[in-house]
Amino acid sequence: MSPRSCLRSLRLLVFAVFSAAASNWLYLAKLSSVGSISEEETCEKLKGLIQRQVQMCKRNLEVMDSVRRGAQLAIEECQYQFRNRRWNCSTLDSLPVFGKVVTQGTREAAFVYAISSAGVAFAVTRACSSGDLEKCGCDRTVHGVSPQGFQWSGCSDNIAYGVAFSQSFVDVRERSKGASSSRALMNLHNNEAGRKAILTHMRVECKCHGVSGSCEVKTCWRAVPPFRQVGHALKEKFDGATEVEPRRVGSSRALVPRNAQFKPHTDEDLVYLEPSPDFCEQDMRSGVLGTRGRTCNKTSKAIDGCELLCCGRGFHTAHVELAERCGCRFHWCCFVKCRQCQRLVEMHTCR
Repeated sequence: MSPRSCLRSLRLLVFAVFSAAASNWLYLAKLSSVGSISEEETCEKLKGLIQRQVQMCKRNLEVMDSVRRGAQLAIEECQYQFRNRRWNCSTLDSLPVFGKVVTQGTREAAFVYAISSAGVAFAVTRACSSGDLEKCGCDRTVHGVSPQGFQWSGCSDNIAYGVAFSQSFVDVRERSKGASSSRALMNLHNNEAGRKAILTHMRVECKCHGVSGSCEVKTCWRAVPPFRQVGHALKEKFDGATEVEPRRVGSSRALVPRNAQFKPHTDEDLVYLEPSPDFCEQDMRSGVLGTRGRTCNKTSKAIDGCELLCCGRGFHTAHVELAERCGCRFHWCCFVKCRQCQRLVEMHTCR
């Protein structure tokens, strides 16, 4: 192997280790929801945190349960959005949680970073509005009368605090030494794109006040969107993600589209450095589980169809008996009684 090849391999190894450590905090999602992170000693024992995150944990003990909830939201949403794709966000009970897939600069890694940073911002913001945190509450900067004529009132979600905490906690690894590497720039960009997905879809919710439900006076407040909506938005950004490469711009390094014919990406777009594997066959060195044994849709021509999901290997068909509730009737008062019915269905799994 030539010296240049050796150097490139070493760089890839460093980037892989760096990138895996950057997302290791997601292991918080694997912790039992029974116990609370309420003591400083607990922070030292949390698996997956780097030292600066441990220090943040100690200074913000009351927020850490929200960070854990944000990690859980991110994983659940990732698995929902990719449930019918070859890579379906499978997690491991080891580090990194998503396996070695996140150590590569692919669009899948881009989505993981975006949805994770969004998860923390979302969960912390909701905890603020719910009164669970002493350090923050409702957003009191939203007040007065709007240009549309309604009165700002109620408890507006404090998205500014949630975003700021997400930036401090999630981005800490990339903003430390070595943050000018191409992978660090990619991670930081996608982290911010995840938070932007919440900011872009903030909603105005209102309540009418008046005689007999009339709307003589309308009070409104700002609210974060449902996290499912954030997931849909980021999945669309995943489908249209831009492949980039590092380039010197002035005195700093920046990511620019690899194809000069593509328009520059925005702050809300996802970016990636490397093409994705096809995820067809198991490759544990790359963290790819393959699609053998996955359930597929025989009639679909989309990615969830047996032809594409099974990568042309074919599929097995089995008849499975499912137990379902049927013949449900409401009885006064007050319960619903159902019968248990058996239904025979065809199930198709990839060879």
